[in-house]
Amino acid sequence: MRILGIDPGLRKTGFGVIDTHYAKLYYVGSGTIAIPTDLPLHRRLKYIMDHIREVIEHYKPSHSALEKVFVNTNPETTLLLGQARGAAMCALADYDLDVAEYTALQIKKAVVGRGHANKEQVQTMVQHLLSLNGRPEPDSADALACAITHAHTITLTHKLQDLDMDTTHTPRLRGGRLHI
Repeated sequence: MRILGIDPGLRKTGFGVIDTHYAKLYYVGSGTIAIPTDLPLHRRLKYIMDHIREVIEHYKPSHSALEKVFVNTNPETTLLLGQARGAAMCALADYDLDVAEYTALQIKKAVVGRGHANKEQVQTMVQHLLSLNGRPEPDSADALACAITHAHTITLTHKLQDLDMDTTHTPRLRGGRLHI
């Protein structure tokens, strides 16, 4: 399956595409959409939506994952980030892609092993997990980490289904143990 991960932002929106076959991850592509800051807000949102559509057309993902908005100390910043997410979600909806959403804490925990990892740790683990020659740019790394998180979630859900376990609740790792 091919997964598109998106790290939305009004200045830079990162995207990352991976393929997964069973539990093995393969890097397909990634990049950063640099949004012109001189554009009015509605044009910036359209810019995000149009460029995400181009990414979808080029890579043809079957699944998508998006980083959830965290509540910032500045409510206006949180609302603006939410609008960038909305633009990305509209592009995904145009291609009938379901959207899995993960918090930054969930993504860091899935990729690095702890929820309060820094950007460099995320970049290094993404490089390692996808066997990349160098560390990806921060926005691309976050998007790839989001896609990796979704790949892990799907793999775990399938394993639980194979064991005839209830998959209506998201399994969580606490204290090194799986809690269902």
